Amino acid sequence: MRKVVKFGGSSLASAEQFKKAGDIVRADEKRKFVVPSAPGKRNPDDTKVTDMLYACYALAEEGKNFKAQLAAIRERYQEIVDGLGLQLSLDGEFEQIEKNFKDKAGDNYAASRGEYLNGIIMAAYLHYEFVDAAEVILFQDNGEFAAEETNTRLRERLQGVEAAVIPGFYGAYADGRVKTFSRGGSDITGSIVARAVKADVYENWTDVSGFLIADPRIIYKPETIETITYKELRELAYMGATVLHEDAIFPVRREGIPINIRNTNAPDDNGTWIVESTCQKPKYVITGIAGKKGFCSVNIDKDMMNSEIGFGRKVLQAFEENGISFEHVPSGIDTMTVFVHQDEFMHKEQQVVSGIHRLAEPDHIEIEADLALIAVVGRGMKSTRGTAGRIFSALAHSNVNVKMIDQGSSELNIIIGVANSDFETAIKAIYDIFVRIQI
Repeated sequence: MRKVVKFGGSSLASAEQFKKAGDIVRADEKRKFVVPSAPGKRNPDDTKVTDMLYACYALAEEGKNFKAQLAAIRERYQEIVDGLGLQLSLDGEFEQIEKNFKDKAGDNYAASRGEYLNGIIMAAYLHYEFVDAAEVILFQDNGEFAAEETNTRLRERLQGVEAAVIPGFYGAYADGRVKTFSRGGSDITGSIVARAVKADVYENWTDVSGFLIADPRIIYKPETIETITYKELRELAYMGATVLHEDAIFPVRREGIPINIRNTNAPDDNGTWIVESTCQKPKYVITGIAGKKGFCSVNIDKDMMNSEIGFGRKVLQAFEENGISFEHVPSGIDTMTVFVHQDEFMHKEQQVVSGIHRLAEPDHIEIEADLALIAVVGRGMKSTRGTAGRIFSALAHSNVNVKMIDQGSSELNIIIGVANSDFETAIKAIYDIFVRIQI
């Protein structure tokens, strides 16, 4: 049995946290492959090393003196090395970084050094082999991740390797230039490694004991999700839930590898299991609630719209022509509503409106701003009657006006539109009706 373990920035922010991570790896001999992030914040007022690297490189790119900033980064790593009692020198690495910064190697290169250096330290601490992600994580010339080429290269590189550390967050183009994933991309690297080595489990260690049913900034001490499917997680991640990078699901999903979200500071907690499918009944009807503010709706009315072939295509063409993507498109017999991100839409609203008139010839168009979308997700909803009714009842009881409700054909999620000002109230009402009264 093989496990791939990924540690987030908060889990590796200091020597003390490094020791916790090391203890976790050594506690289970099946934890053979480790993917580290860059050091995160040691306290709320601290700065993540990745942000320090971005700021440092910005000075270098402007031709300004950046030695003091690079020295501060070097000091962060030296504190970890000294705290772990390692006989390890990073002098050569920092000399190379300084040279490459002067040569303007790019902000992708700069940002990747956080994981790269942490990987070297982790490998020395665990006595594992270090494998530079730039050698095995590949990107196409257009910047897209080369999934199959990476899987082949990584599998061949790790064949026969007993245990290894592969830094997260970055890879490289064919010419060797470093390319990073989006922020939080170390989660993706862990998933890629898990697929390549055909791991039995991908453990993702962070600073929370699993995935929470709702945002703890809105709900006080929300319940933890015990088991969630890939599909449910995708729905929640898309609507703003952030424990795991949403793109981290795809590499392991195709192999059926489960992900276990665990807490470095509470290693005995079971955390959350993310699986392809399960016969385990969820504790509650819903699995999770997530949402985002900052949408607006474009409501289009036209008599006999339902009998006009191509009407929907014509409407959406107006958005496409202006480079605007849509979120949801609920419709009725004579009405169609398009939900879009307000900050993207507001500067092009009149072009879109005129485009809709030109292409679809509607009777009336009305725009409503400052809306929020909330996703209520759960595999238990499919077999439970009256879920939508309970949501409506809870929102009405809390004096929340529902602007839109849309249920997917999979019956896995219900999307609710409310005013921005009702966002938090709505989430609390839904959480209370499905979770609190059930406890």
